[in-house]
Amino acid sequence: PPSVPPPPGPPARGSLSLHRAYLRSPLGLLRLGQLALGAAFWVTVAAHKYEGAAHFALFAAVLVWLLTLALFGLSLLGRWELVPWLGSRWLLTNLVHDLVLGVGLYAAATGIMGHKARQRSYCNLPGYSQHCLYSAYLSASICGGITACLYLFSGLYCLSRRCRDQRDII
Repeated sequence: PPSVPPPPGPPARGSLSLHRAYLRSPLGLLRLGQLALGAAFWVTVAAHKYEGAAHFALFAAVLVWLLTLALFGLSLLGRWELVPWLGSRWLLTNLVHDLVLGVGLYAAATGIMGHKARQRSYCNLPGYSQHCLYSAYLSASICGGITACLYLFSGLYCLSRRCRDQRDII
C-alpha cells in the first residue's frame, strides 16, 4: 500500500533561543545579581528560625524574586510579547517592577531584618553560649540592602531609556 504523508502539524512559532544581547546588557547583568542576592536573602531567612515581621520580609523577598525570575526568563527568551497587555509595555513593566516592588519591598525587608539583628546584638558577645540569630539576620539585611540598590540601578536604567524615548529594554 502506498504510504500517506502525515498531516501537517501546527505552524511553528519560531525557534526558542536565548536573547544573548539582553544577557550582556546592563539590565541582564543587574537581573542576574538581583536573582543571586535575592535568593541569598530569602534562603538565609528561611534556613533559620524566624518569627513576627520576618514572615513579611520572607514573603516580600520570595514574591519579588519570583517576579524577577519571570521577567528575566521572558526577557532572556525574547518572549515578552506573550504577556497580555504588559508585553507591549515591557520597558514600563520592568521600570515599575524595579522601582515599586524591588526597591520598596526589599527596603522594607532590609529594615525588618536590620531591626531584628539590632534586637539580637547582645548575643554576639564573646562567651555567649545560646543559639544566636544575630549573624543570620545581619547577613540577610546586608544582602537585602545590596539587592535593593541593584533594583534601584536597574530602575534608573529603565527610566533613562524611557526618558530617551526608547521602547526596548536593550
